[in-house]
Amino acid sequence: MKSAKLQFLTLFTMVFFLIGCSQEAEIAEEDTSLEAEPATVIDPATTASIAGKVSFKGSAPRMRRIAMGAVPECEGLHKGKVVVSEQVVLSEDGTLSNVFVYIKKGLEGMTFETPSNAGHLNQKGCIYTPHVLGVQAGQEIQIHTSDPTTHNIHPMPEKNREWNTSMAPGAKPLKRKFSRPEVMIPIKCNVHPWMRAYVGVVNHPFFAVTGVDGSFELTGIPPGDYVVSAWHEKFGTSEQSVTVGAKEIKAADFTFQG
Repeated sequence: MKSAKLQFLTLFTMVFFLIGCSQEAEIAEEDTSLEAEPATVIDPATTASIAGKVSFKGSAPRMRRIAMGAVPECEGLHKGKVVVSEQVVLSEDGTLSNVFVYIKKGLEGMTFETPSNAGHLNQKGCIYTPHVLGVQAGQEIQIHTSDPTTHNIHPMPEKNREWNTSMAPGAKPLKRKFSRPEVMIPIKCNVHPWMRAYVGVVNHPFFAVTGVDGSFELTGIPPGDYVVSAWHEKFGTSEQSVTVGAKEIKAADFTFQG
């Protein structure tokens, strides 16, 4: 009898301990910003910049047409226009859009304030806009909808918490954050399988997403030695080492091969 009672007490203690550990882990994940260190002081009179363009050489892949016929609410928003995937967006002179460029190494030991402004991701025409978004860890992201149909926003991170939320037409913006650096986090819509976006999360403000001309600029950088990384959804990553002195503007161009 005593043995059975002892076994029950032991099992109860183990279950209570496991539940407590799980709750502590969940709270720790939610509160990662509570013990943030003071921001590193950078002399604005010495800051430098890294700027450049991202280009593509080779045979450009043909982007598939997005078929929205099964969802008339989505197809009608484009008024008969052909909609193609944004996986590869090239200009006529070969520059590449939607490339996430950021400092990967060289800022170790430094801390930076989390921006008070939010990053924005919209659902318009049953397409995520922008296709690639950059934010700092802990920065608010507001997710909007401009569509007359329900969407289901589903980020699929590896280092951050996964979530899955429906958004009806006319809904107020969803406000979310990713607490840990992660390049990149894919976001899909479970209702419309062609919808895809990517969010780059870093722990500093030195990042950019290339536009239609393929250009980027990282400003306000303290002098030092860095590794700059360029990520593209289809072509992968390219990296190069860059050293910048005080007040220097250093060029760093990237070329992806097809």
